Amino acid sequence: MKPVLEHLPKKTAESFVVEFFEFNYYPNPWHFHPEYELVLVTESVGKRFVGDRISSFMPGDLALIGPNLPHLYRNDDEYYRNPDLKASSIVVHFQESSFGDNFFLLPETAALQSLFSKTSRGLDIKGETNRLVSEKMHELLTLKEFPRWVKLIEILNLLVSSDEYEYISGSGLKWTSEKESERMGKVINFVMKNFNKDISLADVANIANMAENSFSRYFSQRARKPFVKYLTDVRLSHACKLLIDENSSIVEICFECGFNNLSNFNKQFKQSLKVSPSDYQKQYFATKNV
Repeated sequence: MKPVLEHLPKKTAESFVVEFFEFNYYPNPWHFHPEYELVLVTESVGKRFVGDRISSFMPGDLALIGPNLPHLYRNDDEYYRNPDLKASSIVVHFQESSFGDNFFLLPETAALQSLFSKTSRGLDIKGETNRLVSEKMHELLTLKEFPRWVKLIEILNLLVSSDEYEYISGSGLKWTSEKESERMGKVINFVMKNFNKDISLADVANIANMAENSFSRYFSQRARKPFVKYLTDVRLSHACKLLIDENSSIVEICFECGFNNLSNFNKQFKQSLKVSPSDYQKQYFATKNV
């Protein structure tokens, strides 16, 4: 497995990175980096793992992720099978040093410092702010030198002035060890490939090369939830997608997502989403048809 400490190199005479990426599917493993990351999904759908939370992403999703906050964008399975599908995004990596040594000593930057402190949980940018920032990120791709730097300041000013965001992660989970992030990455990749099968604590402890009790403590401390709860969340997230995307019955979806019986599936779904699978499906299509 490749190292999971990601590094996007800056070009000569640039203080931050702006890149447009296009793949058949997003290739990055569970990873972290010391830079702030502003990422706009321009094409593809899938699941976003940021810190201790899992959510779906689609074109237009915009997130501001703080330094050393582990994250992963994983496309739906069809992207790994169909070479005609594309996964693209605009990614901006910057650090506080991108603005100069004394920039954050200025009294005018107090609000920006407050914004940066919130990114330890990741910010999901919504509404009109999303639209305006997305436009400027496309413009960033066409600019060089000082106008490019000014455009980044414009983007940050929009974010500072807005309350159109939601926290992504439940806690400020950070990684500074490449070895630990690689270990967790192996576990997460295994879960994503096998969540529809029986997965025991012994299975994942073996992947992490740890005793079961040690792995349980390790995972809970870093993911802020027990492994069993994490696995259930992954399965429920996939179930939500199938409930609105497929013509399968609820019984079929139950077993396809790795639940051993319908009663357990209904119980776990209702506990997590406060609604039954059938009502979730009905509410979605009722809203869609309005």
